[in-house]
Amino acid sequence: MNRSDVLITADELLARLSDDGSTPRLLDVRWTLQKPDGREDFTAGHIPGAIYVDLDTELAAHSETDPTAGRHPLPSAEAFQVQVRAWGIDQLTDVVVYDDNSGQGAARAWWLLKWAGMKARVLDGGLRAFVAAGGELATGAGDPVQPSTVTISPDSMPVIDADAAAAWTGVLLDARAGERFRGETEPLDSQAGHIPGATSAPASDNTADGRFLDEESLRSRFSALDALDQPVGVYCGSGVSACHNALALATLGVETSLYPASWSGWSSDPARPVATGA
Repeated sequence: MNRSDVLITADELLARLSDDGSTPRLLDVRWTLQKPDGREDFTAGHIPGAIYVDLDTELAAHSETDPTAGRHPLPSAEAFQVQVRAWGIDQLTDVVVYDDNSGQGAARAWWLLKWAGMKARVLDGGLRAFVAAGGELATGAGDPVQPSTVTISPDSMPVIDADAAAAWTGVLLDARAGERFRGETEPLDSQAGHIPGATSAPASDNTADGRFLDEESLRSRFSALDALDQPVGVYCGSGVSACHNALALATLGVETSLYPASWSGWSSDPARPVATGA
């Protein structure tokens, strides 16, 4: 993969939307920790033809009995196949995902679609970039979609569990804010700190003004983190923003392995060690 395989610009998307017969499938993944349900924002204005995707229910499973699975476990292959079919996606569909939060929610959808063996790109700059490029928005609940009958190919992206994260021999990147990595604060999970041996790599540093940094800047960032020439594992709080680091590295042709349970799962297991500080 390279940058054009992973990201699409607003100008490129507008050209595609004006070309009859080649309109991509658009997924709107507006989600933040503060406002996880973006349906109201979608109804108020979205890219024409887009489908609203609820990250908490469509891009994650939930485990009431196993906290070590984390706050956003991956959906089962069977459940995600149902979602992909409902979105009208098959192996030939050109999928573009976007949000209004610097790609944080969109990256999770991108990663899962790639994990399922589908084609997908993220709209660089999201909804704001689309509007700034002259794109007009639609309102309402969106148009119905003809479901597909696709059979997904799960595990097309590598995944690791807690034992693999503990024994990781490359670089293990933590996408949370630095203060959470260092254990200075923990607003969401049961313990503060990070996985021993991990490296702080806040996902927020991948973008500026909502857009991904240029290739040279991203390469410099991840080179400084020793993430360009050895195996890379990624995690965060619950497995969402880790996908943002995975996407940023994919623009450089670097494959990563996702630890989906992330810190929310790791910190829920009293047998797992916890590190603090830089």
